[in-house]
Amino acid sequence: MGDLVVVGVDGSAVSLAAVAAAARAAARRGAALRVVHADVPVKPRLLVPDPMSRTLVHEAATHALDVAPGVAVTAAVVTGDAVYVLEAESRAADLIVVGSRGRGGVMGLLLGSTPVSLAAHSHCPVMTVREEPPTSADAGPVVLGVDGSPDSDEAVDVAFAEAARRRAELVAVHAWQADKGSPGAAPGAAEQMLARAIAGRTDTRPDVRVRRDLVGGTAREVLIEASKAAQLLIVGARGRGAVAGLLLGSVSQAAMTHAHCPVVTVRRTR
Repeated sequence: MGDLVVVGVDGSAVSLAAVAAAARAAARRGAALRVVHADVPVKPRLLVPDPMSRTLVHEAATHALDVAPGVAVTAAVVTGDAVYVLEAESRAADLIVVGSRGRGGVMGLLLGSTPVSLAAHSHCPVMTVREEPPTSADAGPVVLGVDGSPDSDEAVDVAFAEAARRRAELVAVHAWQADKGSPGAAPGAAEQMLARAIAGRTDTRPDVRVRRDLVGGTAREVLIEASKAAQLLIVGARGRGAVAGLLLGSVSQAAMTHAHCPVVTVRRTR
């Protein structure tokens, strides 16, 4: 991977919110920003890609420069399915940013199919953005969901890096549910797992202030509640409770759908 942030655009309002988030992410990294629109011809035509697509990416690139004037921005229209195009783009990127729902969203669906499929196949972390966050959002912590799974462990490194870039507190959250026979305090095993998850990183990233938070409840409820005060939520693509055969875990899907801040989904790629 190189110093590159890629944002997928489709002309929707949430797509422009993703452009703004991607521009800020690129500025924090000192990275270039590539604005990409996947153009899928619905019928044969003489001009491929559609001339309107070039206008769309140009407007998105202009918006990115308005948000982060110092970022080097390029734009491209690529013929193909959005997931296929963005997955290919992810091979050279540090981060892919998309709106949670775009023009292809079907009424009644809570989340568009592109973010879910992309998060399940991307070769780099994927940030989903639901709407333009308020300017005060940068004052909150970076929240990391921890469950001890391989994808969650991969997310820890991403979370420390993001917290350092944003100069924000990192809150490592583990949701636990007491056994029916022994309700009460969080079990020692949960405390040890949370401590192990971030062990060693605090030595290599002393600039990041870390708070560990054990919270009773289901993972989706706990993380969505924590996202209310966060500027960013980071989760693994698949947790320990993931059902075999599902491309993306239910907790990460719930976070992408309902979180009150942008969500970064991290998939283990090695």
